[in-house]
Amino acid sequence: MIRKVLQPSHFLNRELGLLEFNRRVLAQAADDAVPVLERLRFLTIVSSNLDEFFEIRVAGLKEQIKLGVKASGPDGRSPAEVFELVSAQAHALVAEQYRLLNEVLFPAMAREGIVFPKREAWNDAQRAWVKDYFFRELLPVLTPIGLDPAHPFPRVYNKSLNFAIELEGRDAFGRKSRAAIVQAPRALPRVIRLPVDVAGAPYGFVFLSSILHAHMDELFSGMEVKGCHQFRVTRNSDLFVDEEEIKNLRIAVQGELLHRHFGDAVRLEVADSCSQEIADFLQQQFNLGAADLYRVEGPVNLYRLREVPEQVDRPDLMYPPFQPGLPEPLARTRGTKGGEIYAALRQGDVLLHHPYQSFMPVIEFIRTAVTDPRVIAIKQTVYRTGTDSELMEILIEAARRGKEVTVVVELMARFDEEVNIGWASRLEEAGAHVIYGVVGHKTHAKMALVVRREDLPTGPALKRYAHMATGNYHLRTSRQYTDFGLMTANEELCADVNEVFKQLTGLGRASRMKHLWLSPFTLHKRVLAAVKNEARIAKEGRPARIVAKMNALLEPELIEELYGASQAGVQIDLIVRGVCALRAGVAGLSENIRVRSIVGRFLEHTRVFHFLNDGADDVYLASADWMDRNFFRRIELAVPVLDPALKQRVIREGLQSYLEDTAQTWIMNAEGGYERPPRKARDKPVQQDLLALLAPSAWSAESQLAADEMAGMARA
Repeated sequence: MIRKVLQPSHFLNRELGLLEFNRRVLAQAADDAVPVLERLRFLTIVSSNLDEFFEIRVAGLKEQIKLGVKASGPDGRSPAEVFELVSAQAHALVAEQYRLLNEVLFPAMAREGIVFPKREAWNDAQRAWVKDYFFRELLPVLTPIGLDPAHPFPRVYNKSLNFAIELEGRDAFGRKSRAAIVQAPRALPRVIRLPVDVAGAPYGFVFLSSILHAHMDELFSGMEVKGCHQFRVTRNSDLFVDEEEIKNLRIAVQGELLHRHFGDAVRLEVADSCSQEIADFLQQQFNLGAADLYRVEGPVNLYRLREVPEQVDRPDLMYPPFQPGLPEPLARTRGTKGGEIYAALRQGDVLLHHPYQSFMPVIEFIRTAVTDPRVIAIKQTVYRTGTDSELMEILIEAARRGKEVTVVVELMARFDEEVNIGWASRLEEAGAHVIYGVVGHKTHAKMALVVRREDLPTGPALKRYAHMATGNYHLRTSRQYTDFGLMTANEELCADVNEVFKQLTGLGRASRMKHLWLSPFTLHKRVLAAVKNEARIAKEGRPARIVAKMNALLEPELIEELYGASQAGVQIDLIVRGVCALRAGVAGLSENIRVRSIVGRFLEHTRVFHFLNDGADDVYLASADWMDRNFFRRIELAVPVLDPALKQRVIREGLQSYLEDTAQTWIMNAEGGYERPPRKARDKPVQQDLLALLAPSAWSAESQLAADEMAGMARA
């Protein structure tokens, strides 16, 4: 069968879609309904996102251009064409960031007593305090580097703060130099809080760059500082590991990490006051063109402003705190401790909806296994877990106590490689079996398995318990990302999980599984089959529907099948947080497809697929987005929700509530842009409604109405 090839105009570009997503995030910083310190946080998130965008996506485009790659993506654009469009839109996005900071957020914070005095406006007390701080904290650790034949341009660390200095005069050795570089030590804070009596406000802050700028002449005694210009360079940070040549993956990754901080430059940020002569000089040093230069009105790294909310004791300027709830089976039996959690799972599956519900049952699921003498083995995958992971410490303790602990650690989890290498080393030292997955396929599946010896009616036997999730085993992000987790003692599901571990740790052909869809073997074809099945049902005149929620949708063959299903009459709703290459609402192509994106307090991270299937309501929780890499180059899981009540919970909480939201929703138009729908007068953000339903202590009596409305929707 010859597959129909779609026109490039039917696909949206990935890189442009990522910038479009960051515009939606930046809109949160502009929204005066969002608490002002949270607005500042959204501004810093955009900066962090853009850093990674340049380090990976733009670096990839520039590499393709350098190699003369002409092949285009599904949208038909060449790397050079994409780079030109990306450059124009990125410059506009960055300009809007700084406009918001200077014209909106700084004034809004000042009205709340949070000020950032500008260097030229410092009063005598502020100048004296800054001078003392410079001599006491900064001068001893600064190393100016004059540029001359004995001091070539230094290696500049990725994303570090630096200053290009224009000089006049001669130094103590009679050397005449016109330029120098000063690198700000990475250990120093970039935003320093002023004492209240000095700031003249409850909270005052000064930028490290301003302190250095004000006293840069102290570093060049006897010479005149004609100019001082902060700059920051972003480098290619993608790791390259030759999978055909490596003998030891951990050693290979460690070797590559040493080079990440000094990869090819891809972006140069300078202060807007930087002279053109210095800008040209820096571009020449980093081999960058005019399109790679970003002039900014303020600090060159806005991400460092994330330190400010942590130093301001104004909870009224932040989102209200909340206490995550517990699902009824665990709350009723207090089954987060001891063997009670296993007893609860023997009664039925447990669904956790984070961050509205606590991640602690997952911690206790593993912690209990450490001290339970009946538990023989623990197996777990690790993709991202953090530098201070309680869960990893528990696994280390389990290994020390003689449990059979097997951990599949993904060493190629981008920007977490060093952390994961550290955990892998400690686990091995404790006696755990540490596996680095499958070379060429990142292990992105999130699953844990506990094997316990129990007295069953048929006699002593081994009983398995499993946890599978859409998100990582990371306690901090479990309070910031939306995710589903399923805990089960279902023997068929647990047998499938055990089979996946067997494939990851051993050798042999893939075995057929009862319930799980696993990439790179079955996930893609199973999703395609489910879409085709809905199209068949629609053609036969029966109701057909697909609702799917994910972070990204890019895979061309699946997009093609979704177009075909739409043309067959299937009603399709896609909730895609980030980039989506599918065009929605195009006449004759996708008029039955609606795409929306939700951006709010929590990062939407759940992957949920719902196929109506003639009323069977097939619901899957997945670790995978609908992208080529997830289907073909990763180990991913999609697990069915088998319990009818939990299935309806997932549909209600994870899908339907999002389709009814107008407060946090962006709708894709036929041109691929996103627009906010008209907001209903009483519509609260969907995330707030879910907090009211699942963690009611967060909103107290005021939000009881939202909880009642959500419950009424469930009954309907």
